[in-house]
Amino acid sequence: MTTPSLHPSIDNGVQAGSDSFTGGKLTCQCDTDPVEVTVESQTAHNHVCGCSKCWKPSGALFSMVAVVSRDSVNVSANGDKLEIVDESAAIQRHACKDCGVHMYGRIENTSHCFHGLDFIHTELSSDSGWSAPEFAAFVSSIIESGFSPDDMDGVRGRLRHLGLEPYDCLSPPLMDMIAAHTAKSQ
Repeated sequence: MTTPSLHPSIDNGVQAGSDSFTGGKLTCQCDTDPVEVTVESQTAHNHVCGCSKCWKPSGALFSMVAVVSRDSVNVSANGDKLEIVDESAAIQRHACKDCGVHMYGRIENTSHCFHGLDFIHTELSSDSGWSAPEFAAFVSSIIESGFSPDDMDGVRGRLRHLGLEPYDCLSPPLMDMIAAHTAKSQ
């Protein structure tokens, strides 16, 4: 079996970031009046994420998510097109109403351990130099989106080949069973 796209930004290798990079602009996928978000800092903890909540490019198994300080994120154009995807979620994902792209995620709960950090998708930027992804998170969760549990070893192997250690709670086979059970009950 040929593994589908993990993520377009890493399928042909992980590109290094730049220590001197200080931010850039993220743009949604609308052809007219795109939402723009200006980020005035380098990202941290960039990773590919298999969870079913994150926005993923079409055909990709994973999203690519990094964090920045909340005070470095500013909606700089067409903010009226943004809406929160799920107001009950810990991460308030602000998405474009027209194209569906998640522009940034914010945690409003001041007691949450990640309060003060915003989650962004650096592939929405044409600027180069963003920090490179460092690991893969919630790898088993791609099963919940329809990926076959039988093909998980291949995905984990590809991630390791790219230098992105795949992480799950418990052992990978146990997490695959839990995720497969969840997928069947939906």
